[in-house]
Amino acid sequence: MEYFMHVGLGFVMAYLSLVPPGMLNMTAVRTAIEKGSSSGRWFALGAALVVIPQAFVALVFARFFAEHPEVVERLNYAGIAVLFGLSIVFFLQARKKFKGEGKKRSGKSFWAGMLMSSMNMLAIPFYLVLSSVLENRGMLITEQPFINLFVTGVFLGAFGLFMTYVRFADVIQKRAQFIARNINYILSALFFVLGILTFFKIMK
Repeated sequence: MEYFMHVGLGFVMAYLSLVPPGMLNMTAVRTAIEKGSSSGRWFALGAALVVIPQAFVALVFARFFAEHPEVVERLNYAGIAVLFGLSIVFFLQARKKFKGEGKKRSGKSFWAGMLMSSMNMLAIPFYLVLSSVLENRGMLITEQPFINLFVTGVFLGAFGLFMTYVRFADVIQKRAQFIARNINYILSALFFVLGILTFFKIMK
């Protein structure tokens, strides 16, 4: 029973943590709008696969990170740089003419999802804190095979959430053309705000 609980716990935690509009799920929407649902699904798969090593590292090296908080701090600063960089990239992309849905080179979306998810430097600190809280409450066992089961649940939850946004992208395209045409501006503003919030959080 504990096996299923760890998979379910990982699924729920990953899904709920990604529900608010963020870097990856909003980019999944953009990919689905501009390149089609198939590309959106490939992006979702690539982004979700990278979550596996991120969560695994956080759980396995929890003690190391606890003893070396400067490493986590550096990851946070790197995350800020990535957010501001992406804000500029999507602002420049927004200046280009919106082309609508396409069906070419879905494979590129898979690698784009992996790359963007890899640049999410805030993922490891997030799962580090989450695993510590759950372990202290007796809900998570940070030993094998429970770590692998929890990470599996995290992957399924992340992929499920990204796919939810991809599916929602179809609705955006059909019923909200203004949002569809301005998704890059929305992403640019979102990444800029996230960068500012993360910076002030570290400065506290």
